[in-house]
Amino acid sequence: MGMTSSEAGISRIGQIAINAHDVERATTFYQQALGLKLLFKAPPGLAFFDCGGVRLMLSRPEKPELDHPSSILYFAVGDIEGAYARMREKGVKFEDEPHLIAKMPDHDLWMVFFRDSEGNLLGLMSEVVRG
Repeated sequence: MGMTSSEAGISRIGQIAINAHDVERATTFYQQALGLKLLFKAPPGLAFFDCGGVRLMLSRPEKPELDHPSSILYFAVGDIEGAYARMREKGVKFEDEPHLIAKMPDHDLWMVFFRDSEGNLLGLMSEVVRG
């Protein structure tokens, strides 16, 4: 106890699991609407994507206590307005519009939230450097 991440040998997040009641539908959403690279599929009903070196795993909940929406994932984008427009064109359902969250010392933090095909809440975030 009292061990830090580096002492434990943890260097990065290797994988994030996202609940999907319909893995095929969710695979289509993550591949086509979000444009993530499908790495591979595996039985029974698993799909794995690459998101900047972090692997996302889509799977059915294994137990009733795991059947809940996922944690909110925030996908970093350089142009939040452009990403919002492209994703809306692909049918992504947004909860709001891109909006300023906070003015940081050297940039503005913008976010917008949307739902995936399985009802999980996700976000886009953009750190916009002020000129």
